[in-house]
Amino acid sequence: MAKLTVVRHGQASFLAEDYDRLSELGRAQARRLGKYWLGRGERFNRVFTGPRKRQRDTFEIVAGVYRSAGMDFPAAELIEELDEYPAEPVVRTFAPLLMERHSHLRAWGEEFQTSADLDVKRKALDRMIQEVTARWLEGEVADEALGTWDSFCARVRGAVQRARAATPPGGATALFTSGGPSAAAAQFALGLSPRKTLDLTWMTYNAAFAEYLFDDDRFNMSAFNSTPHLPDAEMLTYR
Repeated sequence: MAKLTVVRHGQASFLAEDYDRLSELGRAQARRLGKYWLGRGERFNRVFTGPRKRQRDTFEIVAGVYRSAGMDFPAAELIEELDEYPAEPVVRTFAPLLMERHSHLRAWGEEFQTSADLDVKRKALDRMIQEVTARWLEGEVADEALGTWDSFCARVRGAVQRARAATPPGGATALFTSGGPSAAAAQFALGLSPRKTLDLTWMTYNAAFAEYLFDDDRFNMSAFNSTPHLPDAEMLTYR
């Protein structure tokens, strides 16, 4: 069987003006992943990335580890469908309406706006993102331009199918993407419900990887949210 490895990007810059940029910790997480794979003799026939800078930079750091050691690493091919679901537009579009309807969402919004404590702000925003996204998934709010959670998962499934088709028999392909597509790939393998798939996005570590074994008829998960390259607790992050 062939192998597909799906990688979530390293830590991005949560609460910074440009979220789509790896933090220093995110860059370190990616380097550790490259060193881990290099030490294990992991080799890939094809590599694909999503369009975001954090996804492409995670690939570049991993590839750089290989190339610095004199080992080849395939050039990345872009698959637009490996992009994250539209989290920022979903929250920006629906949060004001939902804050009017739900007092706890309004309280989180006020906490985010007024607190001087960065940890408090992060927690409030994280809660807001998770609940607004869940209410969008469940159909409480909708906007044709943003699509649906199901259409996002179908998009990712198409990207996974494209990567499978590009992998030679018995070969290996890596995808560098984000937490949402990582969860959607798991849905493809495990038949998860939409809500369970969304829940999975919140528990995926930065720079974690999942592995799937497949042939023409089968697509089976063999590992998920793996972080053997991040043995130190301070290296494990979700945001």
